[in-house]
Amino acid sequence: MSSKRSAPTKPRLLQQLPLCWDGPGLMAGVDEAGRGPLVGPVVAAAVILDPQQPIAGLVDSKKLSPRRREQLFDEIRAKALCCSVAEASVQEIDELNILQATLLAMRRAVQGLRLKPYKVLVDGNRLPQLDVLAEAIVQGDALVPAISAASILAKVHRDRWCQTLHAQYPDYGFDAHKGYGTSQHLRALQFHGPCPEHRRSFAPVRQAQCALEMKSC
Repeated sequence: MSSKRSAPTKPRLLQQLPLCWDGPGLMAGVDEAGRGPLVGPVVAAAVILDPQQPIAGLVDSKKLSPRRREQLFDEIRAKALCCSVAEASVQEIDELNILQATLLAMRRAVQGLRLKPYKVLVDGNRLPQLDVLAEAIVQGDALVPAISAASILAKVHRDRWCQTLHAQYPDYGFDAHKGYGTSQHLRALQFHGPCPEHRRSFAPVRQAQCALEMKSC
């Protein structure tokens, strides 16, 4: 009696299911303020809004008046499920560069949230290193309410910091230009030299420092 050898069975191909990256859970918006100025820390904020307590008028902070930003700042702090504001210092900006310092401040803001989000939406096109799902959204501060809220918290926090710095160094006009390189600010830099909170790695500050040192020689 002859036996027939059975043909080898082909390995079954496992069906690859589409991955679902989004799911239920808390979502945080993240934004920064103060990348461009010549002075002070860069500030980042993270916000998890409460859908049961909607906040009207959340838009990009740059489109709001200072008074309206202040009003929304208080409302966000009162109604959000949680929020966090963090900084990267002038020293960290000079050591790391402004981009890496900004991402550091963003990471600190997310880590400072009382509740851990399922997903983080970040304004712009770069993401900080996080241990949660994250997505960068260009012009997110105009598109995502949670990012808009974060932009307002970061902007108001930094503007208040500039007001405090102005009280210490009134000759630079920090209360008006908030540290940006306006003609008023550049003239003050040339005349007085940098103050301790100026970013030495930024070209106008570095040039003013060099000019001051040459005069003292």
